[in-house]
Amino acid sequence: MSSVSVTVVIVAYNSLPELRRSVPALLTELQPQDELIVVDNASTDGLVDEIGRFAPGARVRVLWHNVGFAGGVNAGAADAHGDLLVLLNPDAVVERGWGEAIRCPWGGRFAAWMGLVLLDGGDRINTSGGVLHFTGLGWAGQVGEPVSAAPPETCEVGFLSGACLAIPRELWLELGGFPEGFFMYCEDVDLSLRVRLLGCSLAVVPGARVDHAYEFLRSESKWRLLERNRWATVLRTYPAPLLVLVLPALLATEVAVWAVAARRGWLRAKAQATVGLLRGLPGILQERRTIQSQRRIGPLAFPKPLTATLSSPYFGRIGRHPAVQLSMRIYWWWALRVLTRVEASRAKRPSARSELRLPPVDLHEPLRRPPTAVRPGVRES
Repeated sequence: MSSVSVTVVIVAYNSLPELRRSVPALLTELQPQDELIVVDNASTDGLVDEIGRFAPGARVRVLWHNVGFAGGVNAGAADAHGDLLVLLNPDAVVERGWGEAIRCPWGGRFAAWMGLVLLDGGDRINTSGGVLHFTGLGWAGQVGEPVSAAPPETCEVGFLSGACLAIPRELWLELGGFPEGFFMYCEDVDLSLRVRLLGCSLAVVPGARVDHAYEFLRSESKWRLLERNRWATVLRTYPAPLLVLVLPALLATEVAVWAVAARRGWLRAKAQATVGLLRGLPGILQERRTIQSQRRIGPLAFPKPLTATLSSPYFGRIGRHPAVQLSMRIYWWWALRVLTRVEASRAKRPSARSELRLPPVDLHEPLRRPPTAVRPGVRES
């Protein structure tokens, strides 16, 4: 039995049917020293009254207004006592062996990790690790592929999925948790990039499997939050030299996104995202200064997990167009080449920081590499 204690945080918003299905399987995977915290995000389905019937040991944190996934997780994590904080979606059903597997990377070379998130009763992959384009566009890795295509062992990924995300509680506290202004979407990308700014690696643990009732919903509110938070993540986390180099590509992508939004009927959502970003820009820039002051790696090491290929099926024909693919590859090659020269020049200066003397990035190196007492009750806030 592992000595690592786990706190599982589940944010629920009218999720009573999903919790009735997922919590019993989770409880069989928890050890006596573990705890389960369910955050009731202003639900109206009677969760507080019902959860004791199928999860008598769970602690419930009641929020009186919906603060979104980011704020809900932060509220639950504030009450956590476990060594390892695990975020789990209410509709994610853990498979047998999950409890042991999710603890395995503890004390190893990975700072934070995720479980393998599956679909359709475990037959297909929902995500085996996020893939992140250098413009901030992110998607679920291997989505839709058969489970047999999943990595055979723990390996590095671009960013972690909030559907099943594990991070040491001390590191979570050091990073300050999720950005609550995001409300939902991209907060897992932002957290992952802040972990990387500390010089740490992220991983997927194939043995920690969860079956996720996932559907890619297309709504105006989702597009608005995705676009606003994508820009906020890039502005908060990208080191200044990298941000300057990718800015032309970001602006070109912005034109393309506006065109796609107009054609697919979510132009108003894109406009609202832009207005929201501009209104929040002073706060984002202030947060950026704090985040960048904590950076422990140079600008050349940070973009290593980023990709120049828009390989997600969600981008359609535009993303797969040969001209788009080629132009993105050439641009990213140029940006990294310039960044390498800038870093080499800085390293030659007597006053250059030693942490910036980094080797050039090998663009051909593959990203995935194998790794050498619960107190029941209701608490109101």
